[in-house]
Amino acid sequence: MGTIIIKPIFHRNAEQAGIFFMHNTELIESLKKLKRIRWSRTYSCWYVPLKREHCREVYFIARRFGSVDVTLLKKYFNKEKIDTTSLVHAPTLSTSDNLQQRRRFRKERIADVNNHVLPLMAERLKLMAYSQATIRIYLSEMAQLLQALGSVPADELTPVHLKRYLIYCFEQLKLKENTLHSRINAMKFYYEQVMGREKFFWDIPRPKKQLILPKVLSENELARLFNSLSNLKHKAILFTACSAGLRVSEIAALKLRDIDSGRMQIRIEKAKGKKDRYVNLSPVLLDILRAYVKMYRPPPREYLFESERTGTCYPIRTIQKVFQIAKNRAGIKKDIGVHSLRHSFATHLLEKGTDIRYIKDLLGHFDIRTTGRYLHVSKKALVNIVNPLDDLWSTGKLEW
Repeated sequence: MGTIIIKPIFHRNAEQAGIFFMHNTELIESLKKLKRIRWSRTYSCWYVPLKREHCREVYFIARRFGSVDVTLLKKYFNKEKIDTTSLVHAPTLSTSDNLQQRRRFRKERIADVNNHVLPLMAERLKLMAYSQATIRIYLSEMAQLLQALGSVPADELTPVHLKRYLIYCFEQLKLKENTLHSRINAMKFYYEQVMGREKFFWDIPRPKKQLILPKVLSENELARLFNSLSNLKHKAILFTACSAGLRVSEIAALKLRDIDSGRMQIRIEKAKGKKDRYVNLSPVLLDILRAYVKMYRPPPREYLFESERTGTCYPIRTIQKVFQIAKNRAGIKKDIGVHSLRHSFATHLLEKGTDIRYIKDLLGHFDIRTTGRYLHVSKKALVNIVNPLDDLWSTGKLEW
């Protein structure tokens, strides 16, 4: 099966021991018996805390299945410390408006004078119970500032310095408004929450965000999208997304117990903003899910949609790929992703006369203004508006 590599990685704001190998079901089943073993979507590997006792357990299991490379692991424990603090994942962004491909920032070493920043920030974020996604984003954004500073101490920066840096981000790095907001939020958190500076960002203006209207699919396009798939599991995933208006992370996290056929509801647990909510369970969707669970092999055990390889929840990236495959097969040319099914769910509800306040609760929005975007997309109020050109044509005064 090739060499099994065990090496240090920096993941989920901590040093871990990553286990890399070609797929082997027996090895996976053996590793899953360890108490501290976890799967990383980011690195596509299993990992354990970077402690001698955990690494030793992994090594004794792995050597039964092939040769094991622990070169980097030995260097780490022999105090030839590997620089893992600079491996915080940076966000991706467009390099230009016309370039669709994404790339990651080059990961440069953070100077010793600023080595304390990310650990202190991560500790504070955890104590304040921020979500893992928010922690990753904040640390990534802050890492970009630290790398740009080089040997300049971050703790000595003033609002004037940060203004210059944000202008650099906008003019030179071509960052979009949403990315700039994330970067400001990260810096604001460090200087005000970690360092305790009062109103440190009061005179730093925020860039005005663009009003981006949701992109939706018509009912005909939805029918073509669903009919383009033959895989029962993939169909069930897209049906669930469209029927309940779920985010892709919510689809992946669904468990069998969350489907309440008695009350015809789906429980969404710990969604964005740490909010639980219930959404209606469509009778059609219930029949589809029952058929999927009955016929699919191996059947799901805990999560509604499970990865055959890991036995954990289906990877978000795979769900996104499933949607893109279906979209291409259906001949849909719109530049959309799986999130458009959530937009379509809300827009079609609005067009069918559902009160926007109920749609807000179904989508799990904090603010009714967020849901209000769909008022701009819905054509319900537009169908009765007579176009001036049509009106002029009806008078018979125009010639063709």
